[in-house]
Amino acid sequence: MVDITGARLGLRELRPDDVDAVYAIYGDEEATRHLSFEPRSREQVEAIVERSIASAGVDPRTEFATAVIRVDEVIGFARLALDPHSPRGATIGFALRPNVWGGGYGVETVHLLAALAFRTLDLHRIWGARAPLNEVSGRTMERAGFIREGTIREHVHVRGAWRDSVVYALLDHEWKTPAGFGG
Repeated sequence: MVDITGARLGLRELRPDDVDAVYAIYGDEEATRHLSFEPRSREQVEAIVERSIASAGVDPRTEFATAVIRVDEVIGFARLALDPHSPRGATIGFALRPNVWGGGYGVETVHLLAALAFRTLDLHRIWGARAPLNEVSGRTMERAGFIREGTIREHVHVRGAWRDSVVYALLDHEWKTPAGFGG
């Protein structure tokens, strides 16, 4: 079970009562503007949460979809998915409520995902991608220690058009535990 704590945030397993909190992100036009999908309906979010909860019971587990919490409030959604082509690799992704943007919570969320990957799962490499226009996400990953690796051209079809993805990665020996981080 995922239960990781940082200086201000934590990652925990999703629960059925998290649907509204996840919908506040995945159903929001601003929050999904740079994601690889358009805003989801409440029904779609309910199915995502149900699937995520079910995936926690699969053995071997290949997906870790979690709530990002500040005290007892869900402020985001974070996911780590093992790479079937790289036995010690995974992709990460996260989305936070727009009203918490700019407070450094993205960097801490990425550090929590790195702690899950490197401390808990003993992975070697994690990577994430951002939309080319989402420069804030790039700065977030770089502040968390990720290295920009390149661009996957016309990688995602969203909002009726092909979009590139800018890729960042972090290796286990590159990650440094932040000060004040419980992990």
